[in-house]
Amino acid sequence: MVKNLIIAVVCLTATGLYAQDGTVSPYSYFGIGDARSFGTVENQMMGSIGVYGDSIHINLQNPAAYSRLGVALNNRAGLANYAAGVSNKQVQLKSFTEEQSTSTTNLDYLSLGFSLGKGFGIGFGIAPFTSVGYNLVSESVNSDNAQVVNEFTGEGGLNRVYFSAGYALWKDLSIGVTANFNFGNLESRRIQTVENVQFGTRDLRTSKVNGLDFNYALYYTPKITEKHTLFVSTRVNTQANLTSKNTRQIGSFLVSAEQPIETIDVNLDTVGQRNTDLKIPTTATLGLGYGEERKWFLGAEYSFQGLSSFSNEFLEDDNLVYEDASTFSFGGFFIPDYDAFSGYYKRIVYRAGIRYDRTGMLVNNREINNFGITFGVGLPLGRELSNLNLGFELGRRGTTSADLIEESYLKINLGFSFNDLWFRKRKIN
Repeated sequence: MVKNLIIAVVCLTATGLYAQDGTVSPYSYFGIGDARSFGTVENQMMGSIGVYGDSIHINLQNPAAYSRLGVALNNRAGLANYAAGVSNKQVQLKSFTEEQSTSTTNLDYLSLGFSLGKGFGIGFGIAPFTSVGYNLVSESVNSDNAQVVNEFTGEGGLNRVYFSAGYALWKDLSIGVTANFNFGNLESRRIQTVENVQFGTRDLRTSKVNGLDFNYALYYTPKITEKHTLFVSTRVNTQANLTSKNTRQIGSFLVSAEQPIETIDVNLDTVGQRNTDLKIPTTATLGLGYGEERKWFLGAEYSFQGLSSFSNEFLEDDNLVYEDASTFSFGGFFIPDYDAFSGYYKRIVYRAGIRYDRTGMLVNNREINNFGITFGVGLPLGRELSNLNLGFELGRRGTTSADLIEESYLKINLGFSFNDLWFRKRKIN
């Protein structure tokens, strides 16, 4: 009853949460917005590594891990996993002279996974891909010694619906693939006013974006000793080929009343920007881990993306250069006694990790990097295979040098992972 109630609440609130700004970062001004973490709370709290997979949790990052679903039922078909995650992010924005605090709450994923038996599992769901949400103000003085104010605002982002499948080729070797369809709208506005001038100018640009990408995975999990297992994964998220349908309006307005005076639709066909291509470069990830089943695990991952080839010609910016991006993550978990008959705290899963991201963005000749520390707990729900996961991430991104912004953040994650038999054979006709 409680499980069904929580699932219903998550589904009913999903639309409202997606309608909110998914980020409050000034760095979402660039490209197609902030890339969101595509992983469950369990994986995020281990530094966002995806090398570990088990029989009762969905692994959104590693499709080959779907082959492990249902192992708790001796690989019998019928185990269904329902997973959802929400987060609240408290952010402190700091420049060389000012500070400001803000926050945002989001639905991070809504997923279902099914064991079809004999090492075969599938899953599907929806999750945010990128988010845009910024409000920037730039002030300068023109040749007439009048103050010029430029205000930049943006909102929107891309969501993704996905379908995954994982299959065990042999006892310890699995393959998997995820197909992602990405879609959404991006909107950016620029308003300029000049001191003692009664009219201002407005520039509004919108992009309707959609396209596909695929994530392929190879997963090797041999037993090294009777108790210990080696985890090795290789994942390749192929280039996302996105199409952007663009519009642009420019116009003037009366500053004192913020009343539009004239608006013109720009003919983007003449400059070849009505329809543009966005190619998100391929990301390759190598993961390695070691642990004891239902007891402890330690793992690390390294990801590389050739982001230097990316560009968005419709929203190009002079002070941004893309470089190749990379991420290093390390994390694990510990369970005092998974099958303890008494003593609830012995069955709690304790998770922790760290991650360091070189985002690939070079703004004002400064690298924009991110460092985060993650930790959390998995709380069993009764004696079943379901659990509630609570996690925290403390991190910092950016810098205050070169007129940039440093973000210090606390992210609180709440995830639900419910397991049940989706097919029960009728015993009485």
